[in-house]
Amino acid sequence: MSLRGKHIVLCVSGGIAAYKAVELCRLLVDAGAHVAPVMTADAEHFIGKTTLSALASEPVHTTLWDDANPIPHTRLAQRADLIVVAPATARVIGSYAAGISSDFLTATLIATRAPVLVCPAMHTEMWEHASVQENIATLRRRGVHILEPETGRLAGGDVGAGRLAEPQRIYSEVEQLLTPGDLYGAHVVVTAGGTREPIDAVRVIANRSTGKQGYAIASEAVARGAKVTLISTADLPTPFGVNLVQVETAQQMMDAVNAEAKSADVVVMAAAVADVRPVRAAAHKLKKDPLTGRISDLDAIELEATPDILAGLGKNKPAGQVLVGFAAETENLVANAQSKLERKGADLIVANDVSQVGVGFAHATNAVTLVARGAEPVEVALADKRSIARSVLNAVVAIRSSRTN
Repeated sequence: MSLRGKHIVLCVSGGIAAYKAVELCRLLVDAGAHVAPVMTADAEHFIGKTTLSALASEPVHTTLWDDANPIPHTRLAQRADLIVVAPATARVIGSYAAGISSDFLTATLIATRAPVLVCPAMHTEMWEHASVQENIATLRRRGVHILEPETGRLAGGDVGAGRLAEPQRIYSEVEQLLTPGDLYGAHVVVTAGGTREPIDAVRVIANRSTGKQGYAIASEAVARGAKVTLISTADLPTPFGVNLVQVETAQQMMDAVNAEAKSADVVVMAAAVADVRPVRAAAHKLKKDPLTGRISDLDAIELEATPDILAGLGKNKPAGQVLVGFAAETENLVANAQSKLERKGADLIVANDVSQVGVGFAHATNAVTLVARGAEPVEVALADKRSIARSVLNAVVAIRSSRTN
């Protein structure tokens, strides 16, 4: 793909991985991009300004005070189509998250409204430190794109997480960010979290879903150009660019989903909806008997089925809409997913075996099998939930594409 005409600011901070920025610069320029390089003073300990200036589209910028333009950081920030920070050290990440413009690089980051891709690189102990992870979470919440570091050889002969992604991988991420998304203009509705059905004023019937996978899907859909409505029970930071509708019970979720689904191009039911709810919920807290310690009202709770949201969506699905359901299983994964696909009228079922290590509820990772109509099941190996979200939406895009060809 050509990046011709795109203005990319390449920011290099002071880490041993700075040498990879030289190859990245060459890849971007060869693709037709205008690359404006920025280096910190620390970066000059690892690569020379002359090298990067020779490969880039203009000389390296290192300070606010040696440029003909009185506000060079603002000039770069305003004309940028994308800013890439590779490598991004813990210091730069922390300054960016805190809004501290202590040098040319951080001043440029804070002055821009363009998308920003941050590519961290540091030793494992630093990458895993709570402060760094909190800063990364802050940047993600603000809509900054983070390319996770890889696991491999580090400086000093150590091995672990924190290695800067390879230049070709960073380049591919740049391509994706500067290409009109394959869900551009589509209205995507995503549900997330586990519903909570009240027993009394303090107790509920619930499940183990945290909502992390649904939130990852919502974030990925926004990155691909979609207008996203997230209907959630979870208490998580709202992804950048997402319209959040907060609900609690299955009935509330059904009402919200049905209202949004009428205009949706894609509906992804990632939420874990409770199967049953108490027929009657006490308005007050049910108390223990002080003598026996029993709560007699809880000896037998009369239950009823909650509404089947996915089946209702399948029955009333507008023409052209792609409907995605989830299936958390512990056995017969594919057979149960295929059965659910037919019974619910869905186009795709994302099935996971929650009995496996690192899969499903409360984990940062997931592994799924994608079961679609007229296609062989596709296994997606254990990966972070954003990667799983990417695979799910790839399948959605393929279904939408097959209907227009």
